[in-house]
Amino acid sequence: MNSSPAQPSAPRPPRRRVHTRARILSAAGELFLSAGYARTSIEDICTAAGYTRGAFYSNFTTKEDLVLALFDEKAAERMTELEHLAAAAEQLGPAERARRLVEALLRVEAAETRWILLFLEFRLLAARTSELSDRVAAHDRTVTTAVAGLLERVLPELVPPGASAEQAAEVILAAREGLLARTTAGGPAAEELLSAATAVLTGLLG
Repeated sequence: MNSSPAQPSAPRPPRRRVHTRARILSAAGELFLSAGYARTSIEDICTAAGYTRGAFYSNFTTKEDLVLALFDEKAAERMTELEHLAAAAEQLGPAERARRLVEALLRVEAAETRWILLFLEFRLLAARTSELSDRVAAHDRTVTTAVAGLLERVLPELVPPGASAEQAAEVILAAREGLLARTTAGGPAAEELLSAATAVLTGLLG
């Protein structure tokens, strides 16, 4: 009995290439966080990762591609944390769950400070270049969609009547970005602003 040939599966990137990409991302992340985006060159990244420019360009087209990939990774990590928080808060009342999730979305942890500075530096740079601005906007849309999905699944009460989950997510993320700029230094003033923003947004959205 003849059997039909198996359909070929989608090609996977070679393991070595995946490893190379990960090392380049890791090295670039450390350099961007310590020296900043503008002061880090592709050559610096290749040297720190132990690869040639050829290895870099086989994984990334530009330095902008690289930093956007890092932002995508950080956003995915953040969404995983929020999913866990939402699951842990299932037994709480709606008001307290809403407050906790809004605070978690807005809060800036000390370990995030250098990432915040990198993000703000890159966003200001992107604002001066239409093509790069479009790419940052695409990243923003992806994050907004992910947060909107979380609101729909876990806290639909945070979506006000007449608004969509994506609109609620956009407001929360815009508030977070404003907080990033004003609370990077930390301290009591930052905590007061976070508490104020959490109370106001929870009240408005809830």
